[in-house]
This record gives sequence, C-alpha cells and structure tokens, in this order.
Amino acid sequence: MAGGLAQLGASLPAQETATATPTVMDPRQATGTPGQIPIGNPPEPVNLYPNTGNLTQPEPKPYTPAGGLNTNSTPPVYQAMSDFDWQSINLALNQEWIELDLFYAGLERFSVEEFEAYGLTSDDRDLIAFMGSQEIGHATLLSNILGPNAAKRCRYQYPFKNVAEFIDFSQKLTRWGESGVYGFIEHLDSRAAAQLLLQSITTEARQQMIFRQFEGLFPMPVWFEAGVSQSMAWTLLAPYIKSCPPENPKLAWQNFPALYVTNNPNGTDPRYGPAITHNRTQLTYPGREVTFRYEEPGQTVGPDDLYVTNTTAQGPAKFAAWISQLNITYTPLYGMGYSGKGTVKATQPKQYLFSELNPALNGTVFVALVDEDIYLTPHNVSIINDHIVAGPALYQAG
Repeated sequence: MAGGLAQLGASLPAQETATATPTVMDPRQATGTPGQIPIGNPPEPVNLYPNTGNLTQPEPKPYTPAGGLNTNSTPPVYQAMSDFDWQSINLALNQEWIELDLFYAGLERFSVEEFEAYGLTSDDRDLIAFMGSQEIGHATLLSNILGPNAAKRCRYQYPFKNVAEFIDFSQKLTRWGESGVYGFIEHLDSRAAAQLLLQSITTEARQQMIFRQFEGLFPMPVWFEAGVSQSMAWTLLAPYIKSCPPENPKLAWQNFPALYVTNNPNGTDPRYGPAITHNRTQLTYPGREVTFRYEEPGQTVGPDDLYVTNTTAQGPAKFAAWISQLNITYTPLYGMGYSGKGTVKATQPKQYLFSELNPALNGTVFVALVDEDIYLTPHNVSIINDHIVAGPALYQAG
C-alpha cells in the first residue's frame, strides 16, 4: 500500500513535494509535505497478481473466486489470538466503557430546560440515550471476546460544564474512539474478532456524525476517516479515567506527553444550532498560524495515576504532524519557547487529497509534534509512535 499512496500527501507529484525547500526555509509559508519520501518510492511492482479482472485459478466452489482469508468451512474463533490482539481490544473496551458512562452522564447532569435552550428536543435526548444503550452491547461484545479478565467499568472525570461542551466533548471522544480502532483493526491476528469489532465501530462512526450534527457542524466533511495508533488513542483517553477496579489489567500502550492547541477553533456557534446539516464555512484555513503548548515527559496520568507519560523520540520537536483522512502531512515548527511548559507554532497545511474539492484537513483532525517528518501511509501509521514528542491533540479544522 505504501507505494500506491506515494502522492497522497500533497496536491503536487511526490518528487516535487519532497524537495519543496520553501517549506523548510520559511516555516510561516509552509504548505506541507508528506515527509521525506524514500528514493525509489513508489517501488517497483512486487505484486505478481495480474489485476486483469479475469480469473487466474480454478474456483474452489461455484461462484467463489480463489483467495481470501478464512473463507473455508473452519468455524471461526472469536477470541484474542496474541498479546497484540488482547491489548488492542482491551483498549477498545475501555473506550466503550467511557462512552457508556458519558452519554448517560450528560443526560443526567443537565436539565430538560438546558437541553432545550441549546436546541435539543426530547427526541434528540432519546437518541443520546439510545447511543448509551448501544455501548452496553459493544462493551458486552468485547468483554466476551476477552474473557473473565476484561476491563471493568471505571470512574471518569469530564471537562464539560454545559450542554454545548458536553456535545463537543462527545463529538471529540467518539472521533478518537473510532480512529483508534481503524488504526489497528487490520493488524489483528484474530480475523474473526476483527469482524465483530468492525461491526461495532461502524456504529460508533454514526454516533460521531450525530454529535457533529448536534453541534451544528457539517456532518461528514471528509472523503475518508483517519486511523491512529493505539498509543495515540490511549494518550487522548487516559486523562479522563479517574480510577478503575484494582483487578483491571494495566494497558501496555504508551502515554505521550500532553499537547494542547491554544487557539483551537470552537465548533459551537449560536448561528448554527443542531440540524441535519449546515452549509457552513470551514472553521479554519490553509496557512493559519496554530499555536501549541506541550508538557514534558514524566507526568502521571490515567486511572489512579498509574501511568507515566514518556517519549521515545530521539530529538526535539521539529514538525507538526497533521493526521487526517489517508495522510500524515508535516509543517515545520517555529517560535519555540520554554517557560515551564513548551510553546511552539506551525502553519496549517494547504494540501488536497485527489481533488481540490477535498482539502486534506477538515473535520476533527489529529496533530502531534514529532522529531522527524517520516513518510507513512495508513497501514503503517503506528511507526509514528517512535517520533512523537508530544500529542496528539484534536484540532477542530471544520
């Protein structure tokens, strides 16, 4: 897949983008690149399958082309088959538990009058309640896959103080919950478990879109949804888990130092109330100066402060890595300072994916600070873990 996506990082051909020196010489004018594309990428074709559309082997049975995984009559086993499987699915289970708690907590915390003042009716509240009941099914499913040692429901802490903030937080939390599964599902050893997880995460994708509609945002402003690594999803989730039952297994994933976008746009606008859709101007624009604050490693985080943030990057932060749709697009950092906590700036990339009808950055975007602009594609996105200095944070591009 890496070869086939060589040009997805930019609207220019890959070889031109990779040598775009103005991006490096003047970071305030940076338009973004997909990173340092290796020489010879795309590589020479190594796929021996002819791709003609004609059958190349006898069909194992009528109307069944040869190939595919687990297409014989062997009964599927819906269990984790490796440490990678177990830890990935248990992370997803922790995500389902907080969603179950969150949706009901918002309904309980705010009155009917507060919801109606925001623009949400009794039907809308019933939909939020139904999404909470969906999480009962998702948590049950993943618990059954993992067995008796699966994570139990924890205690949580939320940052919202009103209905608008509750909706915005739910929109963001379901964004990283959805993308966190996309990043690992194709790498699971247990293809049977992956099938069940797929059929739950597609439901979560609908939840995320509904919360965008409740926030007055355009419901689906991108052509593709991004995938991120387990450690990136865990970094975003952990701060909101206050404590867990002592028998809950500790997660193996990394917690990166926290990153904050200090001029993050606010998606809530009284001119755009809850609706099926609004033809609304994008909240941000290419070339916008984005400011960040980030923490040093070594901070305790997560349930009962049992986790400690760290980074395995080999150098200081040099680039903002914008993870959106099928791409990681990099812009160089500038204006660095340090007064107890790091501060830095970068410009929002100006890139498109396949067409100028589809800006690379739109919707709720992931951004991290990294030490190297390494070229990656969706199937190997987790390699960026080795280069993250801080983050990710969520950037409300649109």
